[in-house]
Amino acid sequence: MTGRARGASPIRRLRGMGGRLIRRAGLLPAGMADGLGEDDELLGSSLPHTVMVFFADPPGSLYQLEQWYGALRALDRRHRVVIVLQDSRVARAVRQDSGLDVIVVARYTTMDDLLSRSDVAVALYVNHHPENFSNLRFASMVHASLLHGDGDKAVTVSNLIKAYDVALVAGQAAVDRAAAFCTFYDAATRCIPIGRPPLDGHLSRVVGPRHRLAGEPPTVLYAPTWEGSAPSVGYGSLVTHGPALVETLLTAGWDVSYRPHPLTGSRDRSHAVADREIRARLSRAAKTGGHHRTDTGPDLQAAFAGADLLVCDISSVAVDWLVVDRPLLITAPARPEAVIARTPLTALAPAVAADDLRALPALALEQLERDPLRDRRRQLVEYYLGDVRDGAATARFLAAVDRLLDIRDSERVRLAGRRVGRG
Repeated sequence: MTGRARGASPIRRLRGMGGRLIRRAGLLPAGMADGLGEDDELLGSSLPHTVMVFFADPPGSLYQLEQWYGALRALDRRHRVVIVLQDSRVARAVRQDSGLDVIVVARYTTMDDLLSRSDVAVALYVNHHPENFSNLRFASMVHASLLHGDGDKAVTVSNLIKAYDVALVAGQAAVDRAAAFCTFYDAATRCIPIGRPPLDGHLSRVVGPRHRLAGEPPTVLYAPTWEGSAPSVGYGSLVTHGPALVETLLTAGWDVSYRPHPLTGSRDRSHAVADREIRARLSRAAKTGGHHRTDTGPDLQAAFAGADLLVCDISSVAVDWLVVDRPLLITAPARPEAVIARTPLTALAPAVAADDLRALPALALEQLERDPLRDRRRQLVEYYLGDVRDGAATARFLAAVDRLLDIRDSERVRLAGRRVGRG
């Protein structure tokens, strides 16, 4: 027993025991990691890995990590990868599905001990969780932001990006976006375009016009984002557009596939209410004919494959859809606080306003039958995503990590030389 534990007051010990019981019983508030780590077993050991992926979120945000499994498995074949978590529930799912090494570290002191004994050279992050920034103090590694999508939301150019040594981004659009909206940030040197590795392996089944049977109505994929963590990033259309948008499309005779964001309703109950309303309406419609559905599966590309046209919010879904080469419409955020950056994609895609949904069927039909923006949309593919040939993005991801390893080794030599010089 440590001196701190021996000196702890009975009240503090009871609080600690109570916290552990709550975590083990799964009675945590939504959005909180359970903190049930393997710290006691890990103390005094070392990691035989070169790359660490740090993910501190609870199960509700696992979609952010899941999309990177394929690219991380490819990286693991070249440089051994470990996923470091702070939630035992997430660990069970990641161990089952990723095929990668996984550890759960709940205490900062355990991470400090582990990394002091290990030669982990690169740390990767798929979001901006606050716990990431405790990890950033370890100067022995290169810290690289991956994020879990690359769209025109303000969060993609948050000042938080400055905390990482580099950001691995999708294309030149992300570099230009950071240069335009991040002050005191050298985007040209600190952003490395790699494409979107999560799209690799799926492209052949989604690119080009969808084959429909004679008489089969077209399918609209409605894929709104969540309500956002703050008013400035409140791009979600569920409350302002959702139920009326779906009803308008159903009345016009379109098939509707609804794909809610995994975090829908996690911060705003009105979004959860709208989500339930849409699900119920589509369920009733499906019983009377038509191929209407709510899609909550993990495979976004499968949802893409079954749709003729996309209606989405300002999000990374719009960027990934560019590869599909089919029409899209983007909702106009109704919240006045939402920060809307005028980018090539938001300027090109027709906007769907909440107060003019009666015009939606005619607009959607025009885009589907004539696709007047096809040529201009195709010009944006390389700008936003780079080389979209299958496997190209994963190859660029691997090359980028190789480069980061070289930079890290060079920096260690340089710093060692300075220490010797001072001696």
